[in-house]
Amino acid sequence: MNNDLWSMADIISTVEFNHTGELLATGDKGGRVVIFQREPESKNELFSQGEYNVYSTFQSHEPEFDYLKSLEIEEKINKIRWLPQQNAAHFLLSTNDKTIKLWKVSERDKRPEGYNLKDEEGRIKDLSTVTSLQVPVLKPMDLMVEVSPRRLFANAHTYHVNSISVNSDYQTYMSADDLRINLWHLDITDRSFNIVDIKPVNMEDLTEVITAAEFHPHHCNLFVYSSSKGTLRLCDMREAALCDKHSKLFEEPEDPSSRSFFSEIISSVSDVKFSHSGRYLLTRDYLTAKVWDLNMESKPLETYQVHDYLRSKLCSLYENDCIFDKFECAWNGSDSVIMTGAYNNFFRMFDRNTKRDVTLEASRESSKPRAVLKPRRVCAAGGKRRKDDISVDSLDFTKKILHTAWHPTENIIAIAATNNLYIFQDKLNSEMH
Repeated sequence: MNNDLWSMADIISTVEFNHTGELLATGDKGGRVVIFQREPESKNELFSQGEYNVYSTFQSHEPEFDYLKSLEIEEKINKIRWLPQQNAAHFLLSTNDKTIKLWKVSERDKRPEGYNLKDEEGRIKDLSTVTSLQVPVLKPMDLMVEVSPRRLFANAHTYHVNSISVNSDYQTYMSADDLRINLWHLDITDRSFNIVDIKPVNMEDLTEVITAAEFHPHHCNLFVYSSSKGTLRLCDMREAALCDKHSKLFEEPEDPSSRSFFSEIISSVSDVKFSHSGRYLLTRDYLTAKVWDLNMESKPLETYQVHDYLRSKLCSLYENDCIFDKFECAWNGSDSVIMTGAYNNFFRMFDRNTKRDVTLEASRESSKPRAVLKPRRVCAAGGKRRKDDISVDSLDFTKKILHTAWHPTENIIAIAATNNLYIFQDKLNSEMH
């Protein structure tokens, strides 16, 4: 896409692989969903990538206006979640701030021909001309991908929806906004059950908001939600219908010596993801990524510094509002490596076994076919600079990687950098280094 011609509507706002990794969906600020399909790898070519090409594009949401509250509801896609495939068709959920939609994506490569009462153009025939009966037949046609809306889940959120998560029972899903989490049945659109409500009686007493929520990958009764205070709450729907009382609270005690004006802002959790095994939780706050063990609530198992060199820059990041950016995080298929984004179109990877980490850049230069990604290093203000180091003062804070996704089984990653989608894959190494 030509950088000069892109508009705000083209900014990618969510990225999600389906359960097999064969499809990859992106949503953007203009309310569009673009689905990419992986091409079969060629056995003859050594470097055939099994590339992802556009499979279907459709308008998921339109801008709306809430007349009761005099509020514009923007069309931006906040989240996309795929449903596990049950038949030849694919289904996905997409949401903007208020309305969740279920879409069916199906293929058609045959069309019926030889109707008795209609001609080839579809016009009704003069019945007096019909002298014999014929059996319609299916004739091959060019492949057509059809996307149709199947369900519309609306009017359940007063505040902005920040998360949707499909349950492992494949029948229900939840949607979370700033103060409430609702449980839906995929077949029922006119009602949902409120399972978490942290709204105080008096809004002046509000001290925290829900920032993200996700179901456990294997236990349909468990889910977790994160808060702007840096806490995680694990809830069990078997204990009570309303899960305001959590089963477990994961919270790291604050070090009083490092407390500052920005402490509360930078401790807000922007994303939470269960590991594929269901044993661990990965969270991201402004400066760090943390791995929590479900069996240990007192402190994280691992803490990774994403861009600690920004600690001295928090004042200017507060002034330009970057300190409120919400970075997402992702696990690789074996839960051994985690990935999250940063500024200057950088993204970070941390190997949990070797404790090695790497900073890579999503750029036009690195996206040429078979280009090898070169590790980058940022030098803190006043620190010693080595060749090729980037000074923290020269980072571009308008180029931020907020949305990333990892293929469920292979070392293929999708990186959204403003209006560009980068897909990188590691063909040779077992890990992404």
